[in-house]
Amino acid sequence: MLKRIGRELLHHIPFTAIGAAIGVGAMAIISVVHTPQPVSETLFYTFHPLHVVFSALVTTAMYRRHRSGRLWLVIIIGYVGSVGIATLSDAVIPYLEGQSLQLDMHFHLPFISTEIMPYIGAPEWVMVNAAAIVGIAIGFFRPKTSLPHLGHVLLSTWASLFGFTAFGTADWLPLLPIILVFLFLAVWIPCCFSDIVFPLLWVKGEPAHEHSHGSSAA
Repeated sequence: MLKRIGRELLHHIPFTAIGAAIGVGAMAIISVVHTPQPVSETLFYTFHPLHVVFSALVTTAMYRRHRSGRLWLVIIIGYVGSVGIATLSDAVIPYLEGQSLQLDMHFHLPFISTEIMPYIGAPEWVMVNAAAIVGIAIGFFRPKTSLPHLGHVLLSTWASLFGFTAFGTADWLPLLPIILVFLFLAVWIPCCFSDIVFPLLWVKGEPAHEHSHGSSAA
């Protein structure tokens, strides 16, 4: 299992780094054009629920590919592996990183937040938890992991990025090099843990199949 985890982490370095670089580029544009903070908030409220959908889908599908399991267990694994890790990646880590840089950061937990989402008009906790249910249902009935996993990594990058700009106030341009490192770590380890490590912790013995990145797994 440890060797498998190491292989997966190494495999994810290149496209996680690319995603983080693209995210930092977007942050540079946001800073240069002085994008209003409500725009970043709207983008966060869009990308975070999408991140939860893909995370729940892949976590559930990974477990379903190796064990049938009881429905209640599948739901718990899919929910904790998606909402828990997405909250860590998109909200908690950006907040802690902002605090370490002595930035003015607002802390919130999306899955229990009562803030009304822009344009949708529903509380954030409703949308986030509904997103988890949708992802679990898709992963349960269609347990494929490859393309959704790549989508999860990209969405996590963007959600983490806008977690900085939506809930933090700073002159971002001088901070971009260190934000690049933080953004990479906020996506790389949590995404691999959520999609691969966490569901396989519930599988006894060596999994029957390897996680596929090149094509959609059946």
